[in-house]
Amino acid sequence: MRLHLRTTKTLELIPFNYQYILTGALHKWIGRNSVHDGLSLYSFSWLSCGKATKNGLRFDQGAHFFISTHDKLLLNQIIEGIRQEPEIAYGLIVNEIIIEEDPNFGEEHKFTAASPVFIKRRINNTEKHFEYHEAESAVLLTETLKNKLKKAGIDSEGISVRFDQEYNYPKVKVIYYNKIGNKANICPVIIKGSPEQILFAWNVGIGNSTGIGFGAIR
Repeated sequence: MRLHLRTTKTLELIPFNYQYILTGALHKWIGRNSVHDGLSLYSFSWLSCGKATKNGLRFDQGAHFFISTHDKLLLNQIIEGIRQEPEIAYGLIVNEIIIEEDPNFGEEHKFTAASPVFIKRRINNTEKHFEYHEAESAVLLTETLKNKLKKAGIDSEGISVRFDQEYNYPKVKVIYYNKIGNKANICPVIIKGSPEQILFAWNVGIGNSTGIGFGAIR
């Protein structure tokens, strides 16, 4: 299921690299929970409705973002956390929660990236970040999603994920998190599998580090 969150307007400038702010707010709302460890079965988008300035982002009309999870108990926990402490940071306060029920995507669907898709692997003691045009990207996206399906106890056979290689405007963007640069991809993805598997991907996100704001899809 998916929570769409709207916030109050703020006159404070939000840093361009604000990902850690949303991660911190989400961890506050979740509270003490084992979901912080290992593979994350949830995802969240970046903020929308902002205007870029020279020194940061302005949300003088408020912001919108979503949080998705496969776990309905976790979703309820997040809702309760927001109700108790709706503040995010820099004057952003959640003032509206809309619950979106699980849709049916059929057996193949193209999704756009609501936050950049990050793929990483450690090779010979070096961390490599994969880009949308590399042949390994589809294999690795599929591998990560299969691991998450197995963790959730869902059949992982037959699922596949790939970047839309016909998309005209793909981008690779370096995103800094805790002062570490991560090369991530802004490009639609095409997922094939059972309706249950594709819905799961919509909820948990794709690629690595969905728990800190990468790989949310819509």
